[in-house]
Amino acid sequence: MKIAVFGYGNIGRAAEQAVKKAKDMELVGVFHHDEMVTLLAEKPDVVLLCTPTREVPVCAPLFLKAGICTVDSFDIHNDICKLRAQLSPVAEQYKAVSVISAGWDPGSDSVIRVMMHALVPEGQLFTNFGPGRSMGHSVAAKAIPGVKDALSMTLPAGEGRHNRHVYIELEEGYEFEKVKEAILHDDYFAHDYTEVERVDSVAKLDTHQHGVHIERNGMSGITPNQQVDFTMRINNPALTGQMMVSCARAAVRMHDRQQFGSFTTVELAPIDLLPGEREDLIAHLV
Repeated sequence: MKIAVFGYGNIGRAAEQAVKKAKDMELVGVFHHDEMVTLLAEKPDVVLLCTPTREVPVCAPLFLKAGICTVDSFDIHNDICKLRAQLSPVAEQYKAVSVISAGWDPGSDSVIRVMMHALVPEGQLFTNFGPGRSMGHSVAAKAIPGVKDALSMTLPAGEGRHNRHVYIELEEGYEFEKVKEAILHDDYFAHDYTEVERVDSVAKLDTHQHGVHIERNGMSGITPNQQVDFTMRINNPALTGQMMVSCARAAVRMHDRQQFGSFTTVELAPIDLLPGEREDLIAHLV
């Protein structure tokens, strides 16, 4: 499988490493925005869109129209269905596969939530993130005019609620209070309790550690008090990059079966994420 990485921030570097380690993949190269023509000429099987989330709706169609499959880690939960509806007809028309929101949340955690609902159909489910660095929120804060660098920490408040603490370095000539208000009104932060603090150096505070605890309590059939928990502590970029690479494998297999369109991780066959022959995987894992 010929894989290209588009964008080279934290996720791009992690995705590059994961592709190089995969025995069934070949890294075509790492490309930046000004190398779009070169990348299209390479005709990889899949392009991993390691760009800021808000660039995905613009970048993905450019590759899909060339018949190249894409995988992204789009993380604005409320806009996922909109993105899927936008990309699916393009992918179908040009016989390509687009796997969207293929990070760890949304992404792998989405699959966990589906399984929890299957096990416990009636009940309550809570997804508690952190404490840790949110890449999407950090990038969103850094994109605010006047912000030189930013770190957004997610702090779990329990029962699926979260607080956010944003540390920023300020560009010269900007007023902190105005920049703070812009951050607080950005859609990434407007729905949670958020504090913004000015610091001299974000680099001294930076971390890539994160985590999640997902819990579901309820009934299986008529039996109450069923409790299902999932917890992980991870390096954020590394797990995001790895999940994107696994989804690239699934995209190629779906393309080979002529299953064209745009898909979320919950629509993928889990076995397609793994290297190896299907019968061997079934014998080993089932």
